[in-house]
Amino acid sequence: MGTASTNSTKPAMRDSLIAAAFQLFLERGYEQTTVDDIVTLAGVGRRSFFRYFPSKEDVVFPDHEQCLADMTRFLAASADSDDPVVRVCDAARLVMRMYAENPTFSVQRYRLTREVTGLRTYELSVVWRYEKTLGDYLRTRWADRRDGTLRANVVAAAVVAAHNHALRHWLRSGGEGDPLAEVDGALEFVRATWATGQVADAPAEEAEDVVVVITKRSTPMWRVVREVESSLGEG
Repeated sequence: MGTASTNSTKPAMRDSLIAAAFQLFLERGYEQTTVDDIVTLAGVGRRSFFRYFPSKEDVVFPDHEQCLADMTRFLAASADSDDPVVRVCDAARLVMRMYAENPTFSVQRYRLTREVTGLRTYELSVVWRYEKTLGDYLRTRWADRRDGTLRANVVAAAVVAAHNHALRHWLRSGGEGDPLAEVDGALEFVRATWATGQVADAPAEEAEDVVVVITKRSTPMWRVVREVESSLGEG
């Protein structure tokens, strides 16, 4: 889970709590396992548990806070020359790499969240935070566009949907195959659709004027043209 061990033989306390929790969840069920059960198996006190995890739900998702922080820093380090869509796709890959670091744990968590309604709700809140982080970055990059907010929201949602499509496919397979290759394919679809140059990308100040001329059907075409030119200041 990305936490260093205190030595080569004894895992860190945080990792011990995670391992104990999932052992009990698999043996007894999530609802039947208490925090007291977890700390007893891990050989630590309740205070140690809550030092690392605010709730029992948090021990199921121990790595998302760090991943969100990593994503935020990655986006903040973006250069003005970076394509915003490419940048958020790269940010989404950080999440997939987190899952890929421990396939067994990721698959166990997926199966657990499918069984426990409360965990599915918690997971949705985590996904929303990822989407918000991507959207916040895109809104800043597209602040000068009339459609900046709409585009940011749509692209952020598309990136999350593409990532989760690849992630679920990999998890349902039991963690077989290369999840990074799967997410690359899904995100390429988003990049090809939304990256700069793939769709109309004119900023608001460059939008062309529209001139409407009202005239009688019997008016000669030369006079209509003259009225248009006059309206455009070209006559």
